[in-house]
Amino acid sequence: MLRALVWDVDGTLAETEHDGHRIAFNRAFADEGLAWHWDEDLYRELLATTGGKERLRGWWQRVDPAAAAAPAAAARIARLHARKTAIYVDLVARGAVQLRPGVARLLHAAREAGITLAIATTTSPDNVQALLQATLGADSPGWFACIGAGDVVPAKKPAPDIYLWVLQRLGLVAEDCLALEDSAPAAPPPWRRACRPW
Repeated sequence: MLRALVWDVDGTLAETEHDGHRIAFNRAFADEGLAWHWDEDLYRELLATTGGKERLRGWWQRVDPAAAAAPAAAARIARLHARKTAIYVDLVARGAVQLRPGVARLLHAAREAGITLAIATTTSPDNVQALLQATLGADSPGWFACIGAGDVVPAKKPAPDIYLWVLQRLGLVAEDCLALEDSAPAAPPPWRRACRPW
């Protein structure tokens, strides 16, 4: 019996990457005085690295390994990512990102049926809150029994850590849940075996 829907966010609840995150990264780079620009093709390639800070680190190591290894690099990545998040939250609040077709209907139907909702994502909690409130209303984060986001676990997807963290807090096993993901590698093998793909 299906007891919970566990949602990814970026690319699943909404097409956030193209309409939000990429734009926000580029604006943050400009604000920082960096000559970096991630066009659509490059950003699609960079999405192979999950997590915004991890994506920034990987890019910097690629274009300037010495600077990326400097003692101040971690602080600069944190500052860039914080600026990018603020820009993204503003974009979402102004309606730049919308839910994917059918998502709101499915969320409402699941709630009416008494199915638990949860989120398992690598994006930051601020990004999740902003998206939910801008698209579903101020009280919508409360619809979710558990929101696993950002750095609550040390290893990002495709490691299973965020799924296991959410399952533990829900008090459920994978067989009780359906994971809704936009990329197959993001769901760890035990989860894929237990859940039907969306």
